Amino acid sequence: MDDQQGTGGTGEGAARTPQVMPRRHEWLTVPNLLSGLRLVGVPLFLWLLLTEQDGWAILVLALSGVSDYLDGKIARHYGLVSKVGQYLDPIADRLYIATTLLGLAWRDIIPWWLVLLLVARDAFIAGMYPVARAYRLPVPPVHFVGKAATFNLLYAFPLVLLGAQDSLVGQVAQPVGWAFVWWGTALYLLGAVLYAMQVSDMVRQRRRQWRAVTP
Repeated sequence: MDDQQGTGGTGEGAARTPQVMPRRHEWLTVPNLLSGLRLVGVPLFLWLLLTEQDGWAILVLALSGVSDYLDGKIARHYGLVSKVGQYLDPIADRLYIATTLLGLAWRDIIPWWLVLLLVARDAFIAGMYPVARAYRLPVPPVHFVGKAATFNLLYAFPLVLLGAQDSLVGQVAQPVGWAFVWWGTALYLLGAVLYAMQVSDMVRQRRRQWRAVTP
């Protein structure tokens, strides 16, 4: 359950609404392979970041962003949406955001309070899992704000990292990167509020359903 699902979005343009694949086939798709590769890249990215191999770290993070776009695009266009993909994609997003935050804070490139703010947001979202399970709620639909927030943060951090370099490129990248950080953080927090509202509305609907069938 999350405010974004990657490969679980709705169709685009005239494409038909994607159907969730049968469980026995859902691992064997290109989108899930891309999500799996993104997960494998997380420890590599963190090692590159902590050992200050910034050029390679930025490349891995950029490739992660490209694969994040492609897996959702392919899944929706070819009807390869799966429950596995709906969970793998946001997990990969969260891990990249978490490792980037921790690595940049460890190197004193971003403040620790920003890390705590974004972690608190995710803890708030995770706190709704027991409620969703108790009411047997499905994964809420993709919300544009949540996806936009993740997009901003995933593209902000490479620029912030690049901005830490003592060069002309770094001087240009730093303000642009921080603009993405603040915009992404604001959307990230707004996404949590909207997500809570979605869950609250689903809980009310489920209660009405249960009352309707209770003698």
